[in-house]
Amino acid sequence: MSYILELAQKTKQAQKDIAKATIEQKQKLLYAIADSLIANIEQILNANEIDLSHAKDNNISETMQDRLRLTTQRIEAMANGVRKVAMLPDPINEVIEGRTLANGLEIKKIRVPLGVIGIIYESRPNVTVDAAALCLKASNAVVLRGGKEAIHTNIALAKVMKNAIANQGFHPDIVSIVEDTSREVSTQMMQLNGVIDVLIPRGGAGLIQAVVKNATIPVIETGVGNCHVYIDNEADLQMGAQIVYNAKVSRPSVCNACESLLVHKDVANKFLPMVKALLDQNNVKLLGCDKTKHILGDCVIPATDEDYATEFLDYILSIKVVDSLNEAITHIQTYTTHHSEAIVTNNIRNANQFTSEIDAAAVYVNASTRFTDGEEFGLGAEIGISTQKLHARGPMGLKELTSMKYIIIGNGNVR
Repeated sequence: MSYILELAQKTKQAQKDIAKATIEQKQKLLYAIADSLIANIEQILNANEIDLSHAKDNNISETMQDRLRLTTQRIEAMANGVRKVAMLPDPINEVIEGRTLANGLEIKKIRVPLGVIGIIYESRPNVTVDAAALCLKASNAVVLRGGKEAIHTNIALAKVMKNAIANQGFHPDIVSIVEDTSREVSTQMMQLNGVIDVLIPRGGAGLIQAVVKNATIPVIETGVGNCHVYIDNEADLQMGAQIVYNAKVSRPSVCNACESLLVHKDVANKFLPMVKALLDQNNVKLLGCDKTKHILGDCVIPATDEDYATEFLDYILSIKVVDSLNEAITHIQTYTTHHSEAIVTNNIRNANQFTSEIDAAAVYVNASTRFTDGEEFGLGAEIGISTQKLHARGPMGLKELTSMKYIIIGNGNVR
């Protein structure tokens, strides 16, 4: 029996333990996990220092190191996130709908756990805790496979959580960490039909495409965010500059950061220098079309079609001056990853056309794309941002981690 199959089978067996837990028991469990994270901050930070040291030795970019880095404040935020999940309404056994048929059969549709959820993700150790908390709250067990860059941190976090789980009387294997980060084991995990019920990849385009290509179990695609902001000719330009600045630089290494800026030709001469002045504060590299370069000068590197299709996850922004709203929409339709797209405008017709014609999980009018986040949407936390249409789309909270079951009650009914 392979390593990953044995681990996943233990998780599947343990899932029965959390599946029958009461609301109160799950809430108490999550509070215990949060408290344990705080009590073991030093241990977690020591493990994280090992991963950070390796990252520096391997010349990983500073923005990617930021995704990997934990601090006391970030661990406290993780613990607070677990507490928020604990306080959320429990979705399990929620009656979605019910009716009585003419023949007397009473039918109810209720929420039930998905079962065992596999998460494959890259160098963000907060996912280890967020994913575990959400899965447990929805009565699922979880197999966590993080990237090799964060392996020491992830093992430390998993150990802390498993100890808390055991202390609360649950089987510790309801949360499992894959310690072998080889590609071979990862591929085997993607093909554990009948053991893992659904697979959720969180990371860049390469990771997600590898999972989609190799997985034989159901996959929920998440994460890749080639997000656009379009500045309309009827926009409040000061507002637009602040939105672009926030969407690009507040945290460029995340999937809801702006990667591409589109500007209507009628306001480009005024707007582009305005937004550049803000972006210069963070030394954002600008890749642009000929019109952008004409306005801003030699600081602009000529943009290619590949640039417009790229999720940079860095202080890099592609820019294109467009002749119309229709051209902006066509450009976005060409390059979108269906994550988050925004228009800045005071024209309600233009806003309505944009929201109607743009196919994305989240479409914004006069707001930053950075709000595409489970906590910001009031979901407590998220397992990821789904960019597909089945079975979930957008920030995935607790309800998206459930399936459905019909309960039918009769009185000797036969067909």
